[in-house]
Amino acid sequence: MSKERKEQIWTVDFIVTCMSSFFMFTTFYVLATAFPLYVKDIFHGNQQQMGLAITIYVIGGVILRPISGLWVDRLGKRKMAIVGMLIFLISCISYFGTSGLFIFLFIRLFHGMSYALASTATTTIASSLIPNSRQGEGMGYFSLFMSVAMVIGPALGLFLWKDKNENTLLMTVTAIAAVSFIFTMLIRVKREKEPDKNTEIAKEKHRLRWSDIIEPKALPISLVAFVLSFSYSSLAGFIASYMEEIHHTRVTGYFFMVFGMLIIVTRPIIGKVFDKYKEHYLYYPGILLFSAGMLLLSQAHSGTVIILAAIIMGTGYGALLPCFQTLAMQLAPEHRRGSAIGTFFVLFDLGYGLGSYFMGVIVSVSSFRTMYLIAGLITLFSVIIYYLVHHRHDQTR
Repeated sequence: MSKERKEQIWTVDFIVTCMSSFFMFTTFYVLATAFPLYVKDIFHGNQQQMGLAITIYVIGGVILRPISGLWVDRLGKRKMAIVGMLIFLISCISYFGTSGLFIFLFIRLFHGMSYALASTATTTIASSLIPNSRQGEGMGYFSLFMSVAMVIGPALGLFLWKDKNENTLLMTVTAIAAVSFIFTMLIRVKREKEPDKNTEIAKEKHRLRWSDIIEPKALPISLVAFVLSFSYSSLAGFIASYMEEIHHTRVTGYFFMVFGMLIIVTRPIIGKVFDKYKEHYLYYPGILLFSAGMLLLSQAHSGTVIILAAIIMGTGYGALLPCFQTLAMQLAPEHRRGSAIGTFFVLFDLGYGLGSYFMGVIVSVSSFRTMYLIAGLITLFSVIIYYLVHHRHDQTR
């Protein structure tokens, strides 16, 4: 009986941590969808300024991601989760009465930084609450909540902005962020023992090196995640414009709904496969499916083919993201999990930010179809990177 209790995933603390992350990610996806339109309608911004509403947020996250992992490891997971979520909530409140685009973007920068700190801390907490033998399954369940937010958030964002009422939008996201903060306050983690001053861990606490900020063992798999995020940015940033160009705007909402639902449906299975077999059994099929879906999307001429591409890509993406997250933490020492997840997210976020810009350049000189074709080929290229930086070294682990 004690063995079974020890191996449980669904503890109260784990559920509370998942709920905290769910409401935080829901806020993120609501604003990611609504704020470009907010900039256009409230500040009369152009397309470049609309894009800055997302880019500045990502930049804020990239700036703080490396140091957030260090803070989580050294100052405490729960403490940093509370600090991050408090600033996240204050940022949501600060949007009220914003008088100009510059101030708005300044708040977005700090909002992105708080998101980086809070998400790094809650992800590290979730990992610490999961038995080692079920890390793949447990992190799969944890990221499932992010996937549900991915489905709900964009739809809610569009719904809240349909009347162009900024108070309705901001009051709703502030309320959602407040719920996330309440759940964060309820998180409990085991009191971690202070390492003896003669141990290597304690010695590391007294000198700052680049490896304290970036976890070297998590770097290779994070590089592969960078390429995936680089390609994925073409979906998040340009799918609506692509659907408009090929006269299938009615399919846009269904695309993300189907994409998200496939991630949700496959996630429990993915985690169990990760724990039972090597990660290669997930990565290679997952990356091939995601790439095939992207290539199919580039040639789509009907709503049926677009939805089929969403099904294929959703299945592939659902296998890849939890696999990468879990590996980043498993490959690092336990006392470095915060830095490991920070390393993972800084490269994942950087891929998203750079990819959005690069894909926009491709569209400006060619077409959306060419962009999605190139995105699919870039995804395939990550197979070579994965083999060189991770697979061939797997036997030495």
